[in-house]
Amino acid sequence: MTDPDINSIHASDHPPAGRQRVAGKVALVFGAGSSGPGWGNGKAAAVVYAREGARVAAVDIDRAAAKATRDVIRAEGFDCEAYVADVTVSEQVAAVVAQVQARFGTVDILHNNVGITRMGSVVEMSEDDWRRVIDTNLTGVFLTCKHVIPLMLAQQRGAIVNISSLASMQVNSYPYMPYYAAKAGLNHLTRALAVQYAAQGIRANAVLPGVMNTPLIHTQIAGRFASTEEMIKTRNAASPMGRMGDAWDVAYASLFLASDEANYITGVCMPIDGGKSCAGR
Repeated sequence: MTDPDINSIHASDHPPAGRQRVAGKVALVFGAGSSGPGWGNGKAAAVVYAREGARVAAVDIDRAAAKATRDVIRAEGFDCEAYVADVTVSEQVAAVVAQVQARFGTVDILHNNVGITRMGSVVEMSEDDWRRVIDTNLTGVFLTCKHVIPLMLAQQRGAIVNISSLASMQVNSYPYMPYYAAKAGLNHLTRALAVQYAAQGIRANAVLPGVMNTPLIHTQIAGRFASTEEMIKTRNAASPMGRMGDAWDVAYASLFLASDEANYITGVCMPIDGGKSCAGR
């Protein structure tokens, strides 16, 4: 279950008036569905991009989840199309990028939100689980960039926003070893992309969520706790603010980095964590 109060902070039947911060742009969001009821990071980002003037391509491995995001965006009067792809399969990513180019003409914003966890020490972790987490969280970004960056090079502009994690720079109580490794690698890949393509007008930045209340924690982390209530209490206490953030906090940070307001910002790995990275806990 998700906390309805958390999920309704920014989302309502009357969406906030956008300032058209990405007006005229095409945003390609991988991982645009939600892994359960409520608002996941990718779903919220897709909706925020649309509200701020972008046409959105919502991609997810789950067709129903991609369509659900599309339907929310269309219901608000914005342009969105849903696509299906597994980011670990190059041919599927290439096919979606080609479809998006045919439908929208180009890609201005590449938003990489796909991520999974698997629990276990390096002794307990199976090799298959290790590879699956690395491939999903890190190789998937390599593949989306591989197929989208040529479009950005052709127009000499573009913004890449990679959703990493505070776990990329801070070890917590969860034994998700490949997740730590993949997200740390994603940070450095982001910095390398930023430097390599800066002169071609392409920016790359990463967002590092801390303790967040999204559907994913209820499906992939809740099992570490005796109850959902204990999980929420523990995660709230882990933040200096005394509460978890939510998907909208991640979405609005992503919006800023994708917008022209951030046109001299590249190679940044920005924590969205209520001060947790500063507190060192």
